[in-house]
Amino acid sequence: MLSGIVGITLLGAFMLVMALVCVYGLHRYLLVYMYYKHRRNRPRVQARFEILPRVTIQLPMYNERYVAQRVIETSCRIDYPSDKLQIQVLDDSTDDTTEIARATVTRMRAAGHDIELLHRTDRGGFKAGALEAGLKSATGEFICIFDADFLPSPDILQETIHYFGDPQVGMVQARWDHINREHSLLTKTQAVLLDGHFVMEHGARNRSGRFMSFNGTAGVWRKACTVDAGGWQHDTLTEDLDLSYRAQLKGWKFIFLPELSSPAELPPEMGGFKAQQYRWAKGGAQTCRKLLPTILRSGLPWKIKLEAFFHLTSCTVYLYMVVLTLLIFPVLLLGVGKAHAYSAGHVLLDIALFMVATCSASTFYVCSQRELFKTWSESLKYLPFLMSLGIGISLNNALAAVRGLGGHQSEFVRTPKFGVENEKAADWKQRTAYRQSRSRHAGPRIQAYVELGLGVYMLGCMALSIGQGWVTIGLPFMALFAVGYFYVGTTTLLEAWADAVRSVKGVLAAPAPASGMVKRSGG
Repeated sequence: MLSGIVGITLLGAFMLVMALVCVYGLHRYLLVYMYYKHRRNRPRVQARFEILPRVTIQLPMYNERYVAQRVIETSCRIDYPSDKLQIQVLDDSTDDTTEIARATVTRMRAAGHDIELLHRTDRGGFKAGALEAGLKSATGEFICIFDADFLPSPDILQETIHYFGDPQVGMVQARWDHINREHSLLTKTQAVLLDGHFVMEHGARNRSGRFMSFNGTAGVWRKACTVDAGGWQHDTLTEDLDLSYRAQLKGWKFIFLPELSSPAELPPEMGGFKAQQYRWAKGGAQTCRKLLPTILRSGLPWKIKLEAFFHLTSCTVYLYMVVLTLLIFPVLLLGVGKAHAYSAGHVLLDIALFMVATCSASTFYVCSQRELFKTWSESLKYLPFLMSLGIGISLNNALAAVRGLGGHQSEFVRTPKFGVENEKAADWKQRTAYRQSRSRHAGPRIQAYVELGLGVYMLGCMALSIGQGWVTIGLPFMALFAVGYFYVGTTTLLEAWADAVRSVKGVLAAPAPASGMVKRSGG
């Protein structure tokens, strides 16, 4: 049995981490409250342009062979006067994406579109560097950005441009939708996660007058706002979040339009999901390190500062989850959960923790689904898995947060896109030559083994808890932890092994489709 100073220290650390998790859980309740309090504060067009301004569409891409042609052609179908629209394909590719993009650009230019391919060979500054380089030759007063996997709707400029009739509006953001939402359990869960981010977080922050963020794509910027805020900078992996806060610190207003959606592809495999989550968590931590002190020292209202604090430090929750995981076993050894030690106070504490830490997440995501689809029952079945996935990814994101807060710089790792829509067949898995294969790098596999180890560790905690007679709310918590770690670790390793098998068979050397087009089911 642990006792004395060590036991008190461990118990104190456990309670501190639980308190921090609960604080961020309470913040989710606050976001839900702010959303419903201000939901009627819909943005309104202050003045419409009598003569439409010139717009530049930027399409940044890097090794996007399966979606490059699609996004270029879709962008050319946007409803806007051709003499007022410029399209820039900002290509940093090192594969045959450049040739696919060049052929498509040539074809679209022959059809009368003002479109150009800007190919860089050094990839300096990654996506931020490409966007900044494109600005030098952008002729538009407004800049619309789409990542390569997006399918912008034809009316997106007509629906956004007139909000800039207010000279203080610097950016208008559309909501992401998901073309492969129904592809798998993983994509369905990701869709619910992102729906919560866009509907509840963006909705609450924007309509209550707090700062919100541009999401890197499916949005329109006033070029003057971008320049005034210092332009695209690449000292973080979330150049969009960084520029958003710098622009709003300068006094520019942002607008979020939840009713205007732009569909895109969700990562259909765990490796891509983890890479995306890692980049977002590390970039968020880097932006926190870079801008939070300035925000807190500014003369902004306290409500904006407080929300900015929770927004920019939210990446630390993953670190708390990992620490909490590691502390559960020694705390159980301390006998905290023994049946004979239980009292009404302990039961009330368990219930309070359950309501704050778990129900806050459930409420947050159920409300977002209710707002989007006018129903909540369908989303309920995904909530346990959603929470398990969030826990399972915590080691990956905690490492990202620690490195980001520590000032560690790293390469911008793109999220692989395969042109997946709602294909259930396995043929999309053949499109993996450029997934930046997990099987070729030892780091992700080692991390996956650690995740499996944490799953085994949580099973041991459950066994100890049952042996001590602690069969209360704490046991389902531990089950969620175990399932999450096992799922994330196992799926990562299975994908790495499948990659290795395909590599041996020569599948990774297969030529790309000549047209770069996506094969659609049924034709």
